[in-house]
Amino acid sequence: MKWACAIAAFAALGAEAIGTSSAAQAFTLGRPDGGHLSREDVLDHAVALQGATGLPVSADCENGFGPSPADCAETVAIAAARGLAGLSIEDIGFPEARPYPFDQAVARIAAAVETARAAPDAIVLVARADGVMTGQYDLEEGVRRIQAFAEAGADCVYIPVPPDMDAVRRICAAVDVPVNVLAVGLLTQVPIAELAEAGVARISLGSARARHTHRAMGDAARSVLGGDFGPLAHSIAGSEVDALLERGKA
Repeated sequence: MKWACAIAAFAALGAEAIGTSSAAQAFTLGRPDGGHLSREDVLDHAVALQGATGLPVSADCENGFGPSPADCAETVAIAAARGLAGLSIEDIGFPEARPYPFDQAVARIAAAVETARAAPDAIVLVARADGVMTGQYDLEEGVRRIQAFAEAGADCVYIPVPPDMDAVRRICAAVDVPVNVLAVGLLTQVPIAELAEAGVARISLGSARARHTHRAMGDAARSVLGGDFGPLAHSIAGSEVDALLERGKA
């Protein structure tokens, strides 16, 4: 529940929806990113955040917790039954961290879509093509994959870490469904208006907020252990935290 408190503060500052991050959750649990969380870990975490804020929450379900279409379908069914607003499924398998072959990747999303459409309440399925980010296939293959994911019925598609804004524009022009981008690297320098003009419909933070927090904790720890307590003077007041949490829960 420690991240539920932080997200309640985020809600108080105006967030309208929440997306979990597998990397951020893994770091909080003292684990590395990439296949080290169980389905229960991820969905329990997402449900806790939704309960803490009342905001719609989309869960980062990594590879859907298994290689087969049936694994992805089961993950969607459980997420829907637990009342989540959405989830994302990527095309990278663990523990090898290699992309699934094209046909298998598409079949997995098609099975997830079929289950999502059968759910009693709407659930948004985001289909990810992660091989561009990991350097295991090029942008052309990433676009081919998201086009197939969109054709299979995905509600939103996502190629994390495209090389430049020209690539972002190409991705957005390639599909007729909403496109997500990750606010990392060069995209942290691009105004939202410019991303919107390029066709971006959804922006996620990934693990950036968690890594920013860990940087602050690390810097403070180094100072304190070196005998300098000065950085602690710049901490947020406890009363301000309490006020944010109350507003977020409301």
